[in-house]
Amino acid sequence: MLSLIKKIVLGSGILFWVVTSFAQSLPPYNPVTQERLLNPEESNWLMYRGTYDSHGYSTLDQINTENVDELEMVWSFSTGLREGHQAPPIVNDGYMYVSTPQNHIIALNARTGDLIWRYVRFLPDDLQQLHPTNRGVALYEDRVYLATVDAYLVSLDALTGDVIWEQAVEDYYDGYYMTMAPLIADGKVMVGVSGGELGIRGFVAAYDAFSGEQAWKTYTIPAPGEPGSESWPGDSWQTGGVPVWITGSYDPELNLSYWGTGNGGPWMGDTRPGDNLYATSVVALDVSSGELKAYHQYHWNDSWDWDEVSAPLLIDFQRNGQTVNGMIHPGRNGYLWFLERNADSIGFIDANPYVYQDVFTSLDPVTGRPEYDMSKKPGTGYEATFCPSLWGGKDWPPAAFSPKRRLLYIPANDNVCSIMIGEEIEYRPGRSFTGRGPSENGGFMIRPGTNHIGELQAWNVDTGERVWTATFPDQNWGPILATAGDLVFMGGTNDRYFRAFNANTGDVLWEQRVNSGVNGVPVSYTLDGKQYIAVQAGWGVDAEREQNLLNLVRGESHRVPQGGTIWVFTLSD
Repeated sequence: MLSLIKKIVLGSGILFWVVTSFAQSLPPYNPVTQERLLNPEESNWLMYRGTYDSHGYSTLDQINTENVDELEMVWSFSTGLREGHQAPPIVNDGYMYVSTPQNHIIALNARTGDLIWRYVRFLPDDLQQLHPTNRGVALYEDRVYLATVDAYLVSLDALTGDVIWEQAVEDYYDGYYMTMAPLIADGKVMVGVSGGELGIRGFVAAYDAFSGEQAWKTYTIPAPGEPGSESWPGDSWQTGGVPVWITGSYDPELNLSYWGTGNGGPWMGDTRPGDNLYATSVVALDVSSGELKAYHQYHWNDSWDWDEVSAPLLIDFQRNGQTVNGMIHPGRNGYLWFLERNADSIGFIDANPYVYQDVFTSLDPVTGRPEYDMSKKPGTGYEATFCPSLWGGKDWPPAAFSPKRRLLYIPANDNVCSIMIGEEIEYRPGRSFTGRGPSENGGFMIRPGTNHIGELQAWNVDTGERVWTATFPDQNWGPILATAGDLVFMGGTNDRYFRAFNANTGDVLWEQRVNSGVNGVPVSYTLDGKQYIAVQAGWGVDAEREQNLLNLVRGESHRVPQGGTIWVFTLSD
């Protein structure tokens, strides 16, 4: 196989490599139109969670509970990189696109695993990578889109990897960066910015998919005079954080995109008294204009680092004999939220804890606004212990929903808590702005008498009741794929297993140990009538950081090897 390596320097001074391989038999590229994004074929996986509603569900059932024990690895591809490999393989009619830490994109033949091209971005030497990962690319027409950790949006040719344009979203020097997969709808590429721990002012921005010109920009912290600005004292809105970490959901009928927002900054709520809108919320943005149409705040004046990072799953559910045009969010704050979405409002239906939570004392039955046990709320010079830990009941790994079984599957962590105290902090551009003081054992503790931490939970969305729970001794950082074959696929544990569970019972039906912990988002696709399961392994970032604290608390030295690999499985012939 021949290869061509191209070194390219743009006028901006940013340099990247594209490695292109030849001598492969590949089908013509099928452009990813808006119609295909609205109605994706079950044979492909065209976006972060497969569909705009973020269900993380495949209607494929060739691999099922009766034969999943015959799954075998058919090919693998080593990325050659360390740290957290969290992106899903995006598949379009035989073409696979996988992003990695350090902002590489690997284009592969989905049948064979052969390299088609590789984009390598050279990042600035002074860049701080607090979360060295990337959570996926987006496809539109004949292009691939990447949001970079140095705060650029890049458009590439899907066949060659050549850069068509790149657009600066913000200045990384001021603490802005991006790790999310872009969301594309109505010809616009939408991205949100990270950096809440660095004193940014969060936002979601949209760009024309063809020209790269900015269409709109909506801040998650209102400026003085805008609705909600009264919830930020003084100039705190300018450095108040509220990042947008994870790809949004999209309702095409309402033309609204839904985004989870992070916590305010600094972390201690007493530094910014007020509700701090629109922190720790879901916000509904009009895709055409960026106008904020509605919001629901899960908890106010956050002091626990409970970013509500995940976008809600758009799920219609039953309550009191009525169908609710709903959305469901397993919150980092440890509550499972059932909400109603409308053209100009988000209504509260109900919420209950899905892990042990000792901060909320009650929820307003109409609005869902929580009341707090103030002894559990840390502040500047005031230490508090609270559960769940700052990583929450569920962090970024996405839940999944099976419309066939009416079950929501949650990757949860229970029985872990944090100890936190605040300290005075002064804002400096691009520097830590958390205001968190040091605590013994990293401010991490395990509840006495606990026999497990990680969980995979199944909840009936129509009754609001938990159906089953699978448990794991240590933490679970596993994104979830549900399938019509009555299977749930998930990795996420420190034993390096990738597993298939019975979607109805939680029983483990198949498992494969791989090279590293599996933090990637699993997907399913078909080629030539054959169903495949694909996932990235590659332990790192928060999974590794929590493991280090578990080692410290328990006096252990458990280490999970790093190194990224794409694994693809299918049934034995």
